[in-house]
Amino acid sequence: MAEFELETTIRAPIGRVFDLSRSVDVHVETMSEHDESAVGGPPSGLLAEDDRVTWRARHFGVPLEMTVEITAYENPTFFRDELVDGPFARLSHDHHFTEISPGVTRMRDEFAFSAPGGPIGTLAARLYLERYMRRLLTRRNARLKRVAESEAWKSFLD
Repeated sequence: MAEFELETTIRAPIGRVFDLSRSVDVHVETMSEHDESAVGGPPSGLLAEDDRVTWRARHFGVPLEMTVEITAYENPTFFRDELVDGPFARLSHDHHFTEISPGVTRMRDEFAFSAPGGPIGTLAARLYLERYMRRLLTRRNARLKRVAESEAWKSFLD
């Protein structure tokens, strides 16, 4: 199993960062370079506990679908999405939010996954997939940060 953590400091209130992080519309916007879209479950709006969404995207030049479910939820400090069906053997993504000062939020991602394919999949995860996923989430978080710290957030949450 591959695991990593990321931390992003965002100059925005915790509630805004929490809501933007669980927004289907923001997810689609921040993953646009992979042509990501919601093809099952809520097509837009904010995800909540027990919601399931199926994402379709292009990675490595291949169209992939992945269904995740929000399996834990504590507004505005935490939610977890876990793989229900998709290209990984296992995947869980914990999203933690902490107000570190008024109007400043620390967002911490704990990401864990197992690749399919037994020992060959484990080797591929170690050699390439873990770095790919870390880069993917780092870019997504930078885009989410830009939205949260600008006036653009209003178009997603108003």
